[in-house]
Amino acid sequence: MARDPIAAGTFYEDDLDSLEKQIIGCFTHKLGPGDLPLSTRKKRIKAAIIPHAGYNYSGPCAAWAYKEIAESEFPGLFIILGPAHTGHGSSISIEDWKTPFGIVKVDKDFAIRLKENSELEINEDTHSGEHSIEVQLPFLQYTSKDKLSELKILPIALTNDINYKKFAKDLRKTIVDEKKEAIIIVSSDFTHYGPAYGYLPFSLNTKARLEEQFKQAFEKIKNLDSKGFSDFVNKTGDTICGFIPILVLLETLENTKAENLLYYSSGELTGSYKNSVSYASIIFR
Repeated sequence: MARDPIAAGTFYEDDLDSLEKQIIGCFTHKLGPGDLPLSTRKKRIKAAIIPHAGYNYSGPCAAWAYKEIAESEFPGLFIILGPAHTGHGSSISIEDWKTPFGIVKVDKDFAIRLKENSELEINEDTHSGEHSIEVQLPFLQYTSKDKLSELKILPIALTNDINYKKFAKDLRKTIVDEKKEAIIIVSSDFTHYGPAYGYLPFSLNTKARLEEQFKQAFEKIKNLDSKGFSDFVNKTGDTICGFIPILVLLETLENTKAENLLYYSSGELTGSYKNSVSYASIIFR
């Protein structure tokens, strides 16, 4: 049994040919990396933070991180941490996931072991109406075309009902115990600004202020400073939807170097900052 897509036809194209063209267009977009990924896999990354809005908005930004993933050593598992916008609690999914490109297999053995090692439960209801993890999958399938038979994921939806420090410790222990080479993908947009999102901390020089706010957040992220990042969000009220997944990532990683590949906001595409969402592709080596 596989989870049917709920974002196809809205966040991204819902047929194979159109979706492939759309993803190629994200790579070649003026805000994208400009080229398709190289076929060599000589790089090595540990994790990435990637946006999950509609591809017409955040796709070119996401393409930067997926180019790095496509050119890096292929891991045994992609652990995808996404926020649960639907209000359900934190949970693991063990169903396979379907997109127009086909089925993405879930590493069920690892999922069950993580459940045993942590307080997370398996709950498909959390994932059935949630887009944040699904939106990553067509990009992941496209950039894993040479390894599709080996592609395995672990979808985890996270909210503030968990102890993020404990869960990060449990996740890290499970990765080590299971001897998994894993890449962690955090699915997150950054500041959601404007009356549509109930967040209006400033009204002048919006583009520059949003960029400065992102730089402050990234400063904490690149230093793996989970407390500093948490304090920053609590102080500013910054509407970063993947706040909890990012905290888990920062607590999980060790000895890594973060790089911000690209930042921009939807206001740069629409020409209006009345309501705007910020996107960034960040990788950790």
